[in-house]
Amino acid sequence: MPVHTVCVCVPHRRTVCVGVCAPQENEQPGGTALLAAAHPPRRAPSPGAMEKTRPLWATPLQFVFACISYAVGLGNVWRFPYLCQMHGGGSFLVPYVVMLVVEGMPLLYLELAVGQRTRQGSIGAWRAVSPYLSGVGVASVVVSFFLCTYYNVINAWAFWYLFHSFQDPLPWSVCPLNGNRTGYIEECEKASSTQYFWYRKTLNISPSIQESGAVQWEPALCLVLAWLVVYLCILRGTESTGKVVYFTALLPYCVLIIYLVRGLTLHGATNGLVYMFTPKMEQLANPKAWINAATQIFFSLGLGFGSLIAFASYNEPSNNCQKHAIIVSIINSSTSIFASIVTFSIYGFKATFNYESCLNKVILLLTNSFDLEDGFLTANNLEQVKDYLASAYPSKYSEVFPQIKNCSLESELETAVQGTGLAFIVYTEAIKNMKVSQLWSVLYFFMLLLLGIGSMLGNTAAILTPLTDSKVISSYLPKEAISGLVCLANCAIGMLFTMEAGSYWFDIFNDYAATLSLLLIVLVETVAVCYLYGLSRFESDLKAMTGHALNWYWKAMWGGVSPLLIISLFIFYLSDYIITGTLQYQAWDAAQGQLVTKDYPPHALAVIGLLVASSTMCIPLVALGTLITRRLRRGDPAPVA
Repeated sequence: MPVHTVCVCVPHRRTVCVGVCAPQENEQPGGTALLAAAHPPRRAPSPGAMEKTRPLWATPLQFVFACISYAVGLGNVWRFPYLCQMHGGGSFLVPYVVMLVVEGMPLLYLELAVGQRTRQGSIGAWRAVSPYLSGVGVASVVVSFFLCTYYNVINAWAFWYLFHSFQDPLPWSVCPLNGNRTGYIEECEKASSTQYFWYRKTLNISPSIQESGAVQWEPALCLVLAWLVVYLCILRGTESTGKVVYFTALLPYCVLIIYLVRGLTLHGATNGLVYMFTPKMEQLANPKAWINAATQIFFSLGLGFGSLIAFASYNEPSNNCQKHAIIVSIINSSTSIFASIVTFSIYGFKATFNYESCLNKVILLLTNSFDLEDGFLTANNLEQVKDYLASAYPSKYSEVFPQIKNCSLESELETAVQGTGLAFIVYTEAIKNMKVSQLWSVLYFFMLLLLGIGSMLGNTAAILTPLTDSKVISSYLPKEAISGLVCLANCAIGMLFTMEAGSYWFDIFNDYAATLSLLLIVLVETVAVCYLYGLSRFESDLKAMTGHALNWYWKAMWGGVSPLLIISLFIFYLSDYIITGTLQYQAWDAAQGQLVTKDYPPHALAVIGLLVASSTMCIPLVALGTLITRRLRRGDPAPVA
């Protein structure tokens, strides 16, 4: 017996009345079409439906700047140069550009298109695609919440260093004296002044993750300041964020250009640039180079967090999001390459400085040990003189030999560092040796702050947009209160990272809170649009929205290449975790003045499992809950038409 379709008119939040039809038999559970979600029929609004329309970006340029400010972040400055260093310099650009074309641009366009079409945050957007997909949006919100709790700690550290950058000399330029003032503190002597300032003065790090220690009040105050700045930037939604992104998107480039000019004039900068642009083509056969290129593109663009969907939801429906996806992708990748040029010029200066300092120490040691004439021993004849001394005075040379360091410019350039080690140790090591070091330190940490705050605008938008879209929440709390509560909750949890063991917990969140979860989220997003909602149906929606037909490139990437690539990355990370066995971390050993490897304790492993499960399980659990709810409703007596 056929089931008759009954259509009823219900109030819609954007001052219009939407016709919603009861599903027929065999109808796909895709819910109302995205076209209807974005463009409801124009009818006279009922009195109860008179609500404020959705806010929009003042200009399309604000949207582009918001996406650039969000996507161009700390990863462009401290991870991409590291990957170049690890995978053959210029040859790494080949897999990087390939992954940009087959993964980065298509997935970025997909998220922008979904957000702009549905004009809702991540939860509402995927509910519009299918009621069973609400969990995808929930998972994005959970991952973004985790990200916000620890990401803003980087801004707190940047504030801490910025405040100390006005001191002369810089506090990390020399080791402090010991209590007797007879020498330097032993920990600093065994490490370096920059490492000591980072691990002891900034973090006051504990020997292991088991020893939590107390909250460090100075970094804690900096964290409060960082969240206050973020709150002021997001206070009035797109109205305030749209103005802030002009600064967070543009000013970092001004600082990078200034640093580029300064970097190119530094002694030894060319050594770093030659190292970067000299390709090692054998790295193209290394699977890890391709995997890391794909991973960098994926996380650098911020896919899966829901931030891009949130930003696009404030666009005009006719906005050309395809063009903007291409622009943002290219600018993001170009910034990574540009930042690498700046970084490698600094690398070259630092490596050359350390290399020449090492040579000078060896020359001084040999000159004093063998009573050589001052100026006789130089870098050019050092190896020849060492061979002569070893043959002429073998017994005396054997006594001195253990103190002779092996100085190598190549090994200095190959010392690869990423993350906080690059930002707060390697860069500060180079800055302290520059003239007018206070100026360069202020500029550098000001740039880090702008990059960090710009990314935080997108991270918080991923949480706030679904919350403000919710009628239940927004009817009780104004937007300013919702923003304040989210910032307050994140700040309170973030205090964990200001404890003595906070750096270890920071690494746990950074390594495990998002990696597998985001891969699963974006995979489900792509499969849902192409195979659940229907690629041809989505193509029709996009054509109706922008007036442009979808070409073969986007359909091929969405329908096959990108999902297969994500599955490959997912399998790689799972197998890597399994092969690795017991998960380990780097702990600071004050007695040795260096990092040592330790196994994570059981409670830390439990937290890692919860971080991964709490987001990924949202997808099947919400789908199951929706299925049960719909089955229960189906058992109710049918309404009389």
